[in-house]
Amino acid sequence: MISLTDTVAWGALQAHFPRVASEHLRDLFAGDPDRFERLSLRACGILLDYSKNRVTAETMDLLRALACESGVMERAHAMVSGVRINETEDRAVLHALLRDSRDSPVCKVDGALRAGVERTLEAMERFSEEVRSGRWRGHGGERITDVVNIGIGGSDLGPRMVCRALAPHADGPRVHFVSNIDGAHLTSTLRGLDPARTLFVVASKTFTTVETMTNAHAARRWLLDAAGDEAAVARHFVAASTNRAAVVGFGIAPEHMFEFEDWVGGRYSLWSAIGLPIAITVGMTQFRALLAGAHAMDRHFLEAPLDRNLPVTLALLGVWYVNFFGAETHAVLAYDQRLDRFAAHLQQLDMESNGKRVTLASTTVDYATGPVVWGEPGTGGQHAFFQLLHQGTRLVPADFIVAASCDHSLKDQHRLLVANCLAQTEALMLGRSEAEVRADLAAGGMPLGPSNRLASHRTFDGNRPTNTLMFERLDPFTLGALVALYEHKVFVQGAIWRVNSFDQWGVELGKELATSIARELANPDGVRPHDASTGGLVAEYRRLSG
Repeated sequence: MISLTDTVAWGALQAHFPRVASEHLRDLFAGDPDRFERLSLRACGILLDYSKNRVTAETMDLLRALACESGVMERAHAMVSGVRINETEDRAVLHALLRDSRDSPVCKVDGALRAGVERTLEAMERFSEEVRSGRWRGHGGERITDVVNIGIGGSDLGPRMVCRALAPHADGPRVHFVSNIDGAHLTSTLRGLDPARTLFVVASKTFTTVETMTNAHAARRWLLDAAGDEAAVARHFVAASTNRAAVVGFGIAPEHMFEFEDWVGGRYSLWSAIGLPIAITVGMTQFRALLAGAHAMDRHFLEAPLDRNLPVTLALLGVWYVNFFGAETHAVLAYDQRLDRFAAHLQQLDMESNGKRVTLASTTVDYATGPVVWGEPGTGGQHAFFQLLHQGTRLVPADFIVAASCDHSLKDQHRLLVANCLAQTEALMLGRSEAEVRADLAAGGMPLGPSNRLASHRTFDGNRPTNTLMFERLDPFTLGALVALYEHKVFVQGAIWRVNSFDQWGVELGKELATSIARELANPDGVRPHDASTGGLVAEYRRLSG
């Protein structure tokens, strides 16, 4: 594959960039009354307004040419056909199969793979309904009231985010999540729970992940201290895993291991057996609606032309800002408190996927790749970091996400929430000129001297780019479509940047060193040589911990 910076489209974008960089969004809107209609898209119940971006029609045409020259859609069709596009791990990438439909399939795979997915969904449905109905009882005959998911990374972030987002639909046991190896996380979660009424889901593909298994064994001891009978483990623990021998060795019955395949990447696994806590708390009907929303977005991504394609459009705008404007971060600002873990899920999805410096051709990139993704819900963020967004020296493209309708009775508050969302995108786009500030201050009766001192402080440059994603309400279908939209956005950017978006070798070295240092902290006689800083910190830990 030709290097990204040697493509015809890249050269055309470089030549085009200075013309657009000097334009202000105010002028682009003033010169085009139909800009919103031309630069907005709808699919799967989601409106994407990208008109408040520093682009013209020519910009978008050139960016789409870059996608074509990069073979984005060819790679997408290879992915859903089961080609092993995760080359460094020699794996297929088939998370779309987890939400595929027999009636309108997008994945071209053999029937055995599809049948395996359906068996897992059926097993999840049977078990989740047993727990929800009260037919599944704990060791002492008590009904389960609380479910604790023990996982980390994709085995925690995705299902945790979905359970928070779909809280209005929850009518099953309460669900809790433990991921941090910090013992405070597990102990604070278990405090107040009744062992006789608590079910644990241990979510680990290999059943060897250090953080997950350390917490799982601690939870096992907590249960047995109360039950006093090893047989209790089988009634209070189930697993989402592929390691049957280790699961059985832990004390979990083999029929209560919910399997998924090695082509399910961790950050894409909420659609798999890793989603069992979702099914338990909101029910399998709602879980299937979540899958249906994701499937609808899969179809849109694979079938819509590039100029009408939501994931492609979001991805290309991101490439534009990272590679031409030099933006280093991207903010995701959900105006919905239930989406307070959405940015955290996207952090892993994006940064673990495209935080790479080596291409599929094993060459070092000579351009920027994945941005730092961050964000908090509105309106809290407005009183925290929005100052930097409006008047800081860094360009921070941002996605604003909002539902038109709410699931609670405080309609006036929701209307005010939406007003804040729309006002922020308008303010970031328009800004406020110094002349406008001076006029406002004069109209308010401020003398000329103080006005001169304050005018520059109250000036906003504007011209800060945003996307707005709006939908009717946050329900399971829409949430599924929204998550899949970002999955495909990340995929498109990885394809353009020529990186493997589906491995994560960057997390391995720290894990290896942690295992070694943990042994040293427990056994002072086995210390290996370290750099001066790490050696000093090991010694200080020993001194402070006694």
